[in-house]
Amino acid sequence: MRIRIIDAFTDRPFAGNPAGVCLLDRSTWPDEAWMQQVAAELNLSDTAFAHRLGGDADWALRWFTPTVEVKLCGHATLATAHALSADLGTPRTLRFDTRSGVLTARTATNGLITLDFPAAPPIEAPAPDGFVEAFGVAPAVTYRADQLGDLLAVLPDEASVRALQPDFRALANLRTSTGLRGFIGTGPAAAGASYDFVSRFFAPADGIPEDPVTGGAHTVLAPYWSRRLGRDDLTGLQVSARTGVVRTGLRGDRVELTGRAVTMLDGTLMHRPW
Repeated sequence: MRIRIIDAFTDRPFAGNPAGVCLLDRSTWPDEAWMQQVAAELNLSDTAFAHRLGGDADWALRWFTPTVEVKLCGHATLATAHALSADLGTPRTLRFDTRSGVLTARTATNGLITLDFPAAPPIEAPAPDGFVEAFGVAPAVTYRADQLGDLLAVLPDEASVRALQPDFRALANLRTSTGLRGFIGTGPAAAGASYDFVSRFFAPADGIPEDPVTGGAHTVLAPYWSRRLGRDDLTGLQVSARTGVVRTGLRGDRVELTGRAVTMLDGTLMHRPW
């Protein structure tokens, strides 16, 4: 069975966020435990599995971290669209049936891919007990995006976001008391930058201490920064060690996420569950 590793939200190798992509050669899901084992074997932040459909969507799509299945994943969706565009050609619109509803991806001949995701506008809320100690710094303000189970922590500047050194074990322990699975640190871009805001994303309870580039987090970041900056179309830079660029477009209750991808590995998965 064919399996690929694709760097998403980047136009160069060894950057962005690597995702596993497994396009299944059957029209039903294999055993869930097998998909979880494949994701654990690859040990990437997310691995996508897809199979063909008919009806309202072209493909069924699921995402697994090394430890759990997740409800929404942007970079692995972009990576899947990149794989399909390589196989099927561009331009085209791909429709994915997922746990977050039907999501679309538009591929272009210039390599750009635009995802259409539901927006997750954050609501201002106090930082939960223990968060400041776990995060390592007191944010100016915090917001909850309960649609995804994420906390958005706003910092004063880009340097503060880059300097974050959270206690991953302490962040993971907050899952029990708060129900939060992910923590987004964000701040305005430095003066003269070619992007509008920066971010980092941590989800240690889901087996992802720091995610290199997080499409789902930008469904929270886009409504926040568009409201703050007064523009619907923005560019975010996720300042992890690998870095990645996500162009965001707020469209009512939807968010467009645009980026590129690079195939890094194209191989054969030798163990099949059927």
